[in-house]
Amino acid sequence: MSLFNSLNMSLQVLRQQMLVSSTTTLIRTYAAPPTAKKLKKLGKLGPIMEKKVIPVETDANKLVNYVCGSNIYKTGEDIKLKPDSEYPDWLWTLNVDRIIPLEEMDPNTKQYWRRLRKMALRRNNQLAKLKKF
Repeated sequence: MSLFNSLNMSLQVLRQQMLVSSTTTLIRTYAAPPTAKKLKKLGKLGPIMEKKVIPVETDANKLVNYVCGSNIYKTGEDIKLKPDSEYPDWLWTLNVDRIIPLEEMDPNTKQYWRRLRKMALRRNNQLAKLKKF
């Protein structure tokens, strides 16, 4: 009998809570409207990202003695350049001036055949653009 009474009492308490909650008015609070700082222009694909302005180093001494931009951390400094004798010899033989034409390359190298394949793919893609449906 006591189990029945306790269940009955708990049901009555639940009914009273439901009645009280249904009679009270709910007040909804919304997020604050976006400020001018957060407001971004919308493009076709969503908000447009603003370009970051990266400071340019103008100190001539630092440009000559350091690798500017090599430090990616907030603290620390850029890498200091060493004398030429401390770098490997192959570094000074790299071709940085121009791309070697296909005619001047050796046909027995892998680079020759990669370049030939790349040129053929580009040519085929250009021809495919010109074809009509």
